[in-house]
Amino acid sequence: KEKVDLVVLCGDLLFNEIETDGLMAPFKKRNLPVALIPGNHETSATTNFLAEFYKLYNLHGYYLKLGDVGIFGCGGGNVAGHAYQINEEDITKILKKGHDKIKDMKTQIMVTHIHPSGGLIEKMSFKGSPAIAKALEDFKPNIHLCGHIHECEGMEEIIKKTRVMNVGKKGKIIEV
Repeated sequence: KEKVDLVVLCGDLLFNEIETDGLMAPFKKRNLPVALIPGNHETSATTNFLAEFYKLYNLHGYYLKLGDVGIFGCGGGNVAGHAYQINEEDITKILKKGHDKIKDMKTQIMVTHIHPSGGLIEKMSFKGSPAIAKALEDFKPNIHLCGHIHECEGMEEIIKKTRVMNVGKKGKIIEV
């Protein structure tokens, strides 16, 4: 019902690589552009497949420019025993690779699955990522969208002048 320029999915689209029927149908039916990253419940290969099959934007190590807004991201999780685990060194490299392409953009949005360490989400759940916290400090994005901790859906805070939001399953419409 709302007019949106882009739908951003912050991972955990599938549950341990099990297909979710009709996942993209609401967005494709309305001809909405979609950007996504993998969570810890799907692999980067699955995300690559979804992006190619449905003509979506994969932000995992990549970037997207929409007007004066630059968006970059890194997926994967930091909890053992799931489909896609990522280490801190790789998070740093992947975020830098995407950010390097949009660093001169007026508005910057960083998209990750994992939340940053040191914030409220970490206090209420699993350990966050020091690499993501450092990226907030170094890159200074205007907005950081994350997911991962389903129980923290809708939580917002300011970290290092960046508006950090766990968008969760229900989603959130934001004005940029």
